[in-house]
Amino acid sequence: MKHFDYETPERKREIFFKEPESFTKYADKETLSYALGATLYMPATKKSIAQDLIDNKFSELTSMVIDLEDAVGDHQLQEAENQLFEHMKALYDALGKQLITIDDLPLIFVRVRTPQQMKRITAQFGNYQRVLTGYVFPKFSYETGKEYLAILKENNRDDIFLYGMPILESSDIIYKETRIETLLNIKELVDSYRDYILNIRIGATDFCGLFGIRRNVDTTIYDVSLIRDCLTDILNIFNRQDNGYIVSGPVWEYFSKDQRILKSKLRMTPFQERYGRTGMQKRTEIIDHYIDGLINEVLLDRLNGIVGKTVIHPTHIKTVHSLYTVSHEEYLDALSIMANSEGQVGVLKSQYNNKMNEMKPHLYWAKRILQQASIFGVYNEDQDFTSLIIDTQPQEALYEVRV
Repeated sequence: MKHFDYETPERKREIFFKEPESFTKYADKETLSYALGATLYMPATKKSIAQDLIDNKFSELTSMVIDLEDAVGDHQLQEAENQLFEHMKALYDALGKQLITIDDLPLIFVRVRTPQQMKRITAQFGNYQRVLTGYVFPKFSYETGKEYLAILKENNRDDIFLYGMPILESSDIIYKETRIETLLNIKELVDSYRDYILNIRIGATDFCGLFGIRRNVDTTIYDVSLIRDCLTDILNIFNRQDNGYIVSGPVWEYFSKDQRILKSKLRMTPFQERYGRTGMQKRTEIIDHYIDGLINEVLLDRLNGIVGKTVIHPTHIKTVHSLYTVSHEEYLDALSIMANSEGQVGVLKSQYNNKMNEMKPHLYWAKRILQQASIFGVYNEDQDFTSLIIDTQPQEALYEVRV
């Protein structure tokens, strides 16, 4: 598995100063936590999931969650569990028949509803769990978390290693009077299972639902004051340099054209100067499908230290990955900081002659940028996110999922 591996060698040489590196589910935890990128949610009731993966229907896909929770109605639960078992069996059999290799599969997770359900289905899966990278735990709390993580650890063995991804989305986290104590308790719990925790996810849709609010296509999750306040505390506790975790961004909910109120913030210049009329047509398509809102939110995610994002439509994947690809300027800054981090100097002018790089304050940033660069690559000096999304073609499949 490699980000942007569907691009031709010629395109890769044109776009990348440093190409993305390959990874599999067996890579180290830090690599995988960055490699997740845009994680696509699909309801377990979708009958074609296994065959779509075997056929590599979505070439951009590098991580996905098969959902048994909010994407599945309460009366569909047994059907969803049965269908999930069929997906797992089909993928396991395809590996056994060498129709695919584990390197061909995205990182696959299952979002369960309860610890009791997880215990039941993991007993049923057995060796089929070899196709999985792990499980996603909704409405993660200290109490349910202890159960989830104990079951996760029980299912790990020499030939099967599974990670957990807790979702923070419950009322005791968003309500101010209980937030900090709850987050600190959860942090203490996940620290005791650190080797099994791939990242921390944020369920902003559930948070909004508790207040009867919903952001629209003209705003980002950071414009919702209640959520922004909560995100700040989650990042403060879980994203610290010492003993921290990768935190993944909340879902962008929109994917089709509708009436808008505010003018798009997406500038014309990156599209028009390099691609002319074709670029402007692409910009219009992006705006019509609300991808400009996704772009804005991912940029804010990155600014706040978030890595990766939950997505609900295949056309979102390439956009997210293109925005996590490291710029040539960022890469040179990070290399300079790392090369001079042993105390030779305290501050240096950047090679782009537009900023000062301070060795000690910017060291953790530099380490993260270099890890990100190894996974998503580095743009050539004259390239940017438009280089990767300008040829994006709309995907036919549609997965409507509440996350």
